[in-house]
Amino acid sequence: MIFYTDSPTTQSFTVDIRGFTVVIDATAEQFTWHTGDPGGPITTTDPGAPYPDHSIEHSYRSGTYTASLTVTWGATFTVDGGAAADVPGTTTTEGPPVTFAVLQARTVLTNPYD
Repeated sequence: MIFYTDSPTTQSFTVDIRGFTVVIDATAEQFTWHTGDPGGPITTTDPGAPYPDHSIEHSYRSGTYTASLTVTWGATFTVDGGAAADVPGTTTTEGPPVTFAVLQARTVLTNPYD
């Protein structure tokens, strides 16, 4: 299974606080892929990519699984265009869980003349 997210990994918010313009720039710092089986979770700093450029993959046995993604965000802020400062701590967002079935196919040699 290939894991990736195509959601933005940076976001910017501008708010007015008591007449001051505050710009908050959030950046995704960590991705935790909850695989739904005993082999997970997988934690990366990479959002992954679709095939053929994939960078995050996980093997499953046949069965039904529910996977999800937790993204950990860090941020900086500026006030009225001043120097950027770190926002203390981090926050997380949870992606919706996705349930899927894994099927296994086995090759079988046959006699083409039967």
